[in-house]
Amino acid sequence: MIFRKISLTAALALAAPLVAPAQENLQPAVQPGGDIPRVSPRPPARPPQQRIVQPAPAPTQYARREATIAMRDGARLYTVLILPRNAANAPILLERTPYSAAKSTARGVGPWPENILTPAYAELVRAGFIVAIQDVRGKHRSEGDYVMNRPLRGPLNPTPVDHSTDAWDSIDWLVKNVPESNRKVATIGASYEGFTALMSLIDPHPALRAAVPINPMVDVWKGDDWFHNGAFRQEMVAYVYSQTAARTSDDSWFPGSKDNYATALRYGSASEYARAMGVDRLPFWRRLTRHPNYDHHWQAQALDRMFARRPPTVPMLLVGGLWDQEDIYGTPALFDAVKRVDGGRTRFVLGPWHHGQVVFPALSLGPLHWGSDTARWFRQTLLLPFLKQHLKDGPPADIARVTAFEAGTNQWRRFDDWPQACAAGCPTGLTPLHLAGERALDFDAPRAAGSDSYVSDPADPVPYRARPNLSPWAPGSTWRLWLVDDQRFASARQDVLTYTSAPLTAPLKLAGTPLANLVASTTGSDSDWVVKLIDVYPASYPRNPGMAGYQLPIAMEVMRGRFRDDPAQPTRIPPRVPVTYRFALPTVNYVVQPGHRLMVQIQSSWFPLYDRNPQSFVPNIFFAQSDDYQRATQRVFFGPGGTWIGLPIVR
Repeated sequence: MIFRKISLTAALALAAPLVAPAQENLQPAVQPGGDIPRVSPRPPARPPQQRIVQPAPAPTQYARREATIAMRDGARLYTVLILPRNAANAPILLERTPYSAAKSTARGVGPWPENILTPAYAELVRAGFIVAIQDVRGKHRSEGDYVMNRPLRGPLNPTPVDHSTDAWDSIDWLVKNVPESNRKVATIGASYEGFTALMSLIDPHPALRAAVPINPMVDVWKGDDWFHNGAFRQEMVAYVYSQTAARTSDDSWFPGSKDNYATALRYGSASEYARAMGVDRLPFWRRLTRHPNYDHHWQAQALDRMFARRPPTVPMLLVGGLWDQEDIYGTPALFDAVKRVDGGRTRFVLGPWHHGQVVFPALSLGPLHWGSDTARWFRQTLLLPFLKQHLKDGPPADIARVTAFEAGTNQWRRFDDWPQACAAGCPTGLTPLHLAGERALDFDAPRAAGSDSYVSDPADPVPYRARPNLSPWAPGSTWRLWLVDDQRFASARQDVLTYTSAPLTAPLKLAGTPLANLVASTTGSDSDWVVKLIDVYPASYPRNPGMAGYQLPIAMEVMRGRFRDDPAQPTRIPPRVPVTYRFALPTVNYVVQPGHRLMVQIQSSWFPLYDRNPQSFVPNIFFAQSDDYQRATQRVFFGPGGTWIGLPIVR
C-alpha cells in the first residue's frame, strides 16, 4: 500500500515477494516472417517409462485463522491470528492496526511465517508466539466508525468506547477463545500501532502482561505527526486523505508531479492545498484546522502527560529511532515522563533507525553503515528475552533501563537513565556552542557582539530536501531517509545562515537533547525558525570518498515564533526587536569524529515539509491569504547574550 506509515505490518512485499507459477505456452512458435507452423493432429507418444514426479509440498509451519470479535457496544472487529504449527500454551501478541490485517497476513505464498509476515513477526512465530493482527474499528473489515487518534472516553470522546476499551475487549475474547494460548498477552506495534499499544495500558486487562510500543505517536502537536512546535506538517495532507477518506484506504492519493515543492507552492496555504485535493471535506482535517494552537484539545491527548498522571502498571519495552522521520518526539518524551513514577517497569531502546525500520534488516541508514544488522540484534537480544520473561515465565531478561546505539562508534551502550546530559536535573548539564563572527562556532563565548541577516521570502521558501521533491507517498520516494540527507543544498542558499567550527581534535560524544537558544529579530510580525546541528565530514575522506564534505544532520527542528511564550496563546512578534527563542532539538546519541567539523544552519522555512509562515501575524495560518505572505529580513545575533546551541556532551 502506498499510503501507510511504516509499521510492523508494512511493506510485506519487501519481505516476501509473490512469485507467479510459470504458465505453459499453448501457442505454437512463429518465426519472424514465416508461416504459422502446422500442428500435428496426434502428438508423439511419451515413452512408457517416463513419469512426471511432483515434489511433496513442504508442511506449513503456521496456521492462519480469522475471527470477528464483538466489542462492548456491539461493533465487531476483524482479527487475523497466525499460530505456530502445533501451537500449545503459546502467548499472544496483539497488534491493532488501521492498515488492513487481511493484507498484512495474506500477501505471500509459501509454508513459512516469513512468507506472510514481516521479519520481526515471523521470528516471533518461530519462537512460539501467536500473532494477532486486528483492524481498528471503522477500518477495512472492522465495523464501527473510524476516528483518527481517537481520544479516550471523556470530554473529547462522548462515546462509551476508545482504543483502551477495544483492546480490553479484544484481549478478553482472545484469552477465552484461543485454546492454544497460555492466556497471556502483549500488545505491540509501530507508529499508529505503537499508539494503540500505549492505549491498551490505560485500565489494562488482567491478561495484558507486557507492551512493546515502537515509534508511537505521543504528542502530535509538539513533535510527532501533525505539528512540530506549532508548525504544521504539510506533507501529511495526503496521509490524512488516505486514512480518513474511506474505510478501506484503497483510494490513496498523492501529488502526481515530480516536484511536490512546486505543487504545494502553487496552491499557497495548507488549507488551499487541502481544498484542491478534496481533503477539506474530511472531519479530521477540519479538526486539525480548528486547533492550530496547543490548546486543551491537544494537551488532553498527549500521552506523555497522560502517563505522568497515570503511570503504566504493565512492563513496557519502549522503542524509538534516532532518525525517525515521522514520530521522533514521542519515545524520549514518554520515557522522561514515566521513568520516575513507573516503578522501574519501563525499558527504553534508541536505535539508529528511520520510522519502523526495526522490523526489517537495518545494516545501514542512507549513507551510514553500522557494520551489523542492528534491528535483528535488538529483536534477538532485547525483544525476545523481554517477551519470554513476561509471557512465558522465562528467566529475567538482562535488559538495561536504557539501551542506546551510539552512532559514530557504532556500538550499543547500556545506561541507567536517559538523557545522559541535559539542562537540569541531570548529572551533567549542557555545554554552549556559541555563534560567533565570520560565521564561526566556538565553545568559548565571543566577546564581540554582532549579527548576520538574510531575507526570507515565502515565494521562494527553503526546501527541506534537494529538488525535485517527490511526495513522501509517491512511488520511488525516499521519504524514510530525509533526516540523513546531505545539507549542502541548503548551505548554498542565501537565505540560510551557516556557522562552522574548527576541525575537532578529539572525539565529541553527544548523548541527550540539544537545546537551541536563538536570539533573532524579524521585520515581520511572525516567523518560523529552523535550527540544524550538522556533522561536516572532511573534504578529503579516503576511507569513504563518497562521504567527503558530506553535511550529515545530527538533529534538526523547527519552531513557530508566535508560540515562543505560550504554545496555547499565539502572539505577534515585535518587529525589529531581538527576541529569544528556546526549543529542544531531537534527542541524539552520536560521536563526532576528530577531523570533522560541527555546523549550525538557521533558516525560516522548511517547505513543503512544513507549511509556510506568512511572516505577518494572522489568527490562523491554515487560512492565510495570498496578501498575508510577506518578505521579511531576519537577523540572528551573537556575542554576549546572543545565540548558542546547548550540546549534551558526555566526557
